[in-house]
Amino acid sequence: MIRYIRWCAYFCALLLVALLVNIARVQVWESAAYGANPANKRPAIERYAQPRGDILVDGRPVTGSRDSGQLLRYERTYANGPLYAPVTGFSSQTYGTSFVERAEDAILSGADPGLSAFPLWYELARGRPAGGNAATTVRSGMQLAAYAGLAGKRGAVAAVEPATGMILALVSSPSYDPSALSGTGTKVKEAWSALNADPARPMLNRALRETYPPGSIFKIVTAAAALDAGVVTDVDAPTRTPDPYPLPGTSTLLPNAGPGCEDASMADAVQWSCNTVMAKIGVRVGLRGMVEAARRFGFNDGGLRVPSWVSRSNFDTDMSQDQLALSSIGQFNTTATPLQMAMVAAAVANGGELTYPYLVERTTQNDGSQVRRGDQRSLGRAMNPATAVRLQELMVKVVENGTGRNAAIPGAVVGGKTGTAQHGVGNAGTPYAWFISWARAEGAALPRVAVAVVVEDASADRGDISGNGAAAPIARAVMEAALATG
Repeated sequence: MIRYIRWCAYFCALLLVALLVNIARVQVWESAAYGANPANKRPAIERYAQPRGDILVDGRPVTGSRDSGQLLRYERTYANGPLYAPVTGFSSQTYGTSFVERAEDAILSGADPGLSAFPLWYELARGRPAGGNAATTVRSGMQLAAYAGLAGKRGAVAAVEPATGMILALVSSPSYDPSALSGTGTKVKEAWSALNADPARPMLNRALRETYPPGSIFKIVTAAAALDAGVVTDVDAPTRTPDPYPLPGTSTLLPNAGPGCEDASMADAVQWSCNTVMAKIGVRVGLRGMVEAARRFGFNDGGLRVPSWVSRSNFDTDMSQDQLALSSIGQFNTTATPLQMAMVAAAVANGGELTYPYLVERTTQNDGSQVRRGDQRSLGRAMNPATAVRLQELMVKVVENGTGRNAAIPGAVVGGKTGTAQHGVGNAGTPYAWFISWARAEGAALPRVAVAVVVEDASADRGDISGNGAAAPIARAVMEAALATG
């Protein structure tokens, strides 16, 4: 009898060991697979079991959380959703996250280890601390000025602080309300389908993700390349450029939009936006020099994060001479995001140094204790300091007595450059209106802001499209808001 009891005990012990091995297999080796299984709702339930942390503008939340009473309990809410959508993105229980909501998801959801002094405790307890906050660099007054200026027209505005790289405004138009995507159910799916089917593409962040031919605003890059390379030593000297200008190696003649460009100096070419002069200067700089100059300004860099990824701005590295001429005036295959062109204006305003743009100033715990701070760093020198000073002077002339008069602000020093970029087959599309600028209060040591505006509204009258008419007033409103905040 004792022998049978002993065998029974051995068998029970074996079953216990098998049970422990199986538990270890499930908890250790296969836990990741079970966690990733679409049928497992526990991660989603845990994720939405507590309010999400907030995204802040001027220290005030522009997001919130609503108790839905559903299985996925807390849904995201947005204050002034369309105004800040290009900054916040969306946080959807159905479709995930985008922009700052995605880039700072670990902080906002409470999953970041930096939110607790004892992260292992939450790991063992299968819980998480309260969601933290992400304080942005955006200034509400500038954001509203840009949004109101575009007034629903297709386009974008990007504004940065030249000395630090802080993104002060980021607007894309038309926009959308991220709250429509927050929860689950039929209404959310219908809203998603409608937004994606809208030909105006309201969910496209035109400031960061869309690239446009920059047109004449790219002439600032070409002018910087020429001055740095010594191709132009006297900006006021005649350039012996015919009007129209024969593109090298072709019978194609490049015209100007207005008169007065024949044999114009580079200073006049910037002030009055002469295509012929700047195209010829670009050819004189040469392909290698132009490619290197564009690279220093940030073109051809696919790794920019602000912290959301930014589309790569392009300047071709292999071109014929006629293509180089067109690329040097922002046409052919040259494309840029509005943020990239704001960086060009910022580099000029900042004495030639290009700072890395960033959108999140700091992340904090729920009680306001800092977790991380935004990284201010340099991307290097886009041009020599003397070149930057000369370009500042030329851009001021554009606003004071050139093509950009609509950007002038009494009591401030403003530099700018207009652009009208052709696009479409045979340039049949409505031209894009561009304006880049920077502003400094009189008596201030440093410029306060650099701005890029693009207006692409297809409903506009083709004859009315110009950087000065359509884009410069928007830039002026944003600069005025920046100067008003000190």
